[in-house]
Amino acid sequence: MRDSNFLKENNAKHMWHPMAHPADMRSNPPTMITGAEGVEIIDIDGHRTLDAVGGLWNANLGYSVESIKQAMTEQLMELPYYSAFRGTTNDKAVELSYELSEWFKPEKMVRSFFTSGGSDSVETCLRLARQYHKVRGEGERTKFISLKKGYHGTHFGGASVNGNANFRRNYEPLLPGCFQLPAPWTYRNPFNTANPQKIANRIIALFEEEIAFQGANTIAAMIMEPVLGAGGVIVPHETFMPMVREVCDKHGILLIADEVITAFGRTGAMHGSRLWGVAPDMMCTAKAVTNSYFPFGAAMIGEKVAEAFEANKDATGNIGHGYTYSAHPVGCAAALATLAETKKARVWGNAKERGVELQAGLAQLKEKHPIAGDTRGIGLMAAIELVADRETKVPASKAAMAAAFEGAYADGVTIRVSGNNIILSPPLIITSNDVTRMMSALDKGLTAAANA
Repeated sequence: MRDSNFLKENNAKHMWHPMAHPADMRSNPPTMITGAEGVEIIDIDGHRTLDAVGGLWNANLGYSVESIKQAMTEQLMELPYYSAFRGTTNDKAVELSYELSEWFKPEKMVRSFFTSGGSDSVETCLRLARQYHKVRGEGERTKFISLKKGYHGTHFGGASVNGNANFRRNYEPLLPGCFQLPAPWTYRNPFNTANPQKIANRIIALFEEEIAFQGANTIAAMIMEPVLGAGGVIVPHETFMPMVREVCDKHGILLIADEVITAFGRTGAMHGSRLWGVAPDMMCTAKAVTNSYFPFGAAMIGEKVAEAFEANKDATGNIGHGYTYSAHPVGCAAALATLAETKKARVWGNAKERGVELQAGLAQLKEKHPIAGDTRGIGLMAAIELVADRETKVPASKAAMAAAFEGAYADGVTIRVSGNNIILSPPLIITSNDVTRMMSALDKGLTAAANA
């Protein structure tokens, strides 16, 4: 094993990091994490912090779940890998597909298509949406509608329906036929109102206008997150997603719920769509399905879509799509163990309770710190939007955001900085004491940001 001096000397010199400028990483090497235990992570210098990022929205059960590690170890000994392409499968994939159909029964998800992660799951749903309409003889339905500020991964399809220019501009031109509606955002929106119901109604009206302009018979699907995550934790009004479902049904458009973040408990409900009482046509999942211990995901297929494919008698129903690691047996074993632990701990209940405490704490911080322009969230997904001036809502500087991170980190909590937002997505097993610890560190971080 290389010593710490070697690791520090070579940090960021021989690899490029996701979502970062290579030159910036070389000038400011990233924090090197070498250990984790419970809800804490440990850096190369032994500094221990509460992980208020939850890995990347995905370590819902923390880092010490022995049953998941054991399941993966046993599977490696039995069958470390085999393909699930036509003609072969594995026992764990069969078991997991049944288990997921039970988990998503209220949403009427009846089939699984296994992937290697969230971007794969999004890509799968987009491709299957277009194919669904071809199977039904409506091949002109190729367009997609999504929300500004929505995040749907980094593949070309996902980037094309993303609603943030940061993930699009450097890779354009992207997939044609993708259109975005305004986000249901009370803090910043084009409607000159902070009333969430009015915002929801206005967006739905724009949705209808866009459908009329494009032609309903050219639109394949609407894709949306039940709660917008990476775009700044934007929580829509409770009527918004049900109204989207109604419009989609009216015009024969599929509804794809991107649940890569919101599935398996983070919002305080078992799934994000269930929070709003909506059954989509397809659901993108990943992240928490293996508690981040193995790269894995699943595109969940609803009854209507499954029936169309399985009743098809010609080549248009053939799924010419897949990944080398689809239904990876170790990933399936990890997912089965994770789902068992998730159900046993009923983490969505703890997320709801701790989320109330978290939002109350953030409201107090907003009252204390003028740099906190807005706080928002639901369950254990939250954001603090930092501004240089509350009146004008000018975003806080990059230096202020860096100071917020460093201040919180020095006080024992790791947060995520994204633009001018502090994103919080801790493991769903945190305690009230952990919430208090987060508030103390954020207090220090906001003080540092204001003085930067």
